[in-house]
Amino acid sequence: MLRVGNLQRSIDFYTQVLGMKLLRTSENPEYKYSLAFVGFGSNPEHAEIELTYNWGVESYEMGSAFGHLALAVPDCRAACEQIRAAGGQVTREAGPVKGGSTVIAFVTDPDGYKIELIERADQASGTGLR
Repeated sequence: MLRVGNLQRSIDFYTQVLGMKLLRTSENPEYKYSLAFVGFGSNPEHAEIELTYNWGVESYEMGSAFGHLALAVPDCRAACEQIRAAGGQVTREAGPVKGGSTVIAFVTDPDGYKIELIERADQASGTGLR
């Protein structure tokens, strides 16, 4: 679960920039929060990200415990180009991880959460995000 400062802005990023689907939403007026679930498919076959908007809270401190989310992609360079073309922010260009050969890149969502793209040869053919 990620707490977000603007639910629609985050939904737009995860669906339009990263290519996920909006799976479902819910509102809880009594406790003043809204939820949106995004992913490349539904549980249990695919992981989902829960985006939580606490009404009236527009930003959060990241804290030191959170590192990043990670997504496997068939081609990191193509994914970075696709994300950039859709208005996303690439914060580390595609290239080998320090001390290794795995190709990675990093992007940042509108709330500052870091997302690592990991190039995986076993992903479906094609370029960009699935």
